[in-house]
Amino acid sequence: MKLSTLFVAAGLASSTLARTFARAPYANTTRKLKWFGINESGAEFGDTVFPGVYGKDYTWYDLDTIDTFISSGMNMFRINFLMERLIPNNLTGTPDPTYLSNLTAVVNHITTAGAYAMIQPHNYGRYYSDIITDVAGFKAWWTTVATHFANDTMVVFDVNNEFHDMDQALVVQLNQAAIDGIRSTGATSQYITPEGNSWTGAWTWTTSGNSDTMGALTDPADKLVYQMHQYLDSDGSGTHEECVSATIFSERLKDATAWLRENKKVGLIGEFAGGNNTQCVEALKDGLGYLGENGDVWWGALWWAAGPWWADYMYSMEPPSGTAWEVVWPEIKGLI
Repeated sequence: MKLSTLFVAAGLASSTLARTFARAPYANTTRKLKWFGINESGAEFGDTVFPGVYGKDYTWYDLDTIDTFISSGMNMFRINFLMERLIPNNLTGTPDPTYLSNLTAVVNHITTAGAYAMIQPHNYGRYYSDIITDVAGFKAWWTTVATHFANDTMVVFDVNNEFHDMDQALVVQLNQAAIDGIRSTGATSQYITPEGNSWTGAWTWTTSGNSDTMGALTDPADKLVYQMHQYLDSDGSGTHEECVSATIFSERLKDATAWLRENKKVGLIGEFAGGNNTQCVEALKDGLGYLGENGDVWWGALWWAAGPWWADYMYSMEPPSGTAWEVVWPEIKGLI
């Protein structure tokens, strides 16, 4: 999802709380989602200002809030950040120590608490706004980053957020380069989530070229989880409060479900959301139920979004006053 306006400044909160989690089964079935959680968004804000000023252009995440999510049953956090801030100037450079330290603090807090932390450059296949064509450089970027997390088995590596308007072969090459770079560090126990072209949409997976090419990715550790995104508004962009129908979520997953099953792959909905209204809540329940019923190929879903700066954003699940936290979460949490 594209980000733009900033809201208010907030800093990292510290916490010593580390809780285990328990997930409730989906109603009327014994299936559970392996992963359910949320996108933590804010460290990628100000994506035209580099390096940016912490507290003005971007923020990090409230660790007490993360503890609240874990205690409520979430066990996966997709940590949004920017490639250019983590490794400035060029893909083969060295990490910025402060930005890396903040990322590491968030990741360590999450994994120490027994949840998964997904490391996710929110870059759309771009670096300083240009499409990444340096495949070797992209591999080097991921090799450098993965080295810092190679020993944490609760880390998940997300290749890049929402490739779009790119050559399909290049998208596959970048995904494979990231996989190869990550595995070269000795990080062989962690899952990797490749993302497809066309905003990695589940509803367009079989019509965008992804279904013809993405299945060719190889991983010596055999731990790929294909990440797709799915919003429920008319154009699938996640920019409207209204949902098309009470069954639109499951309808938009069906073709991708068939592809996963036919190709012996597993998938994750890395972004999803719906507005605070009756039809959207019903659609969300419908889709989460569908994911649970097809748990052999769908491992879970991550809400978009939480973070200290989301204020009155229509999908905000940031406690204590985010609309989705107050209204939507109580309706759907029994389905995870």
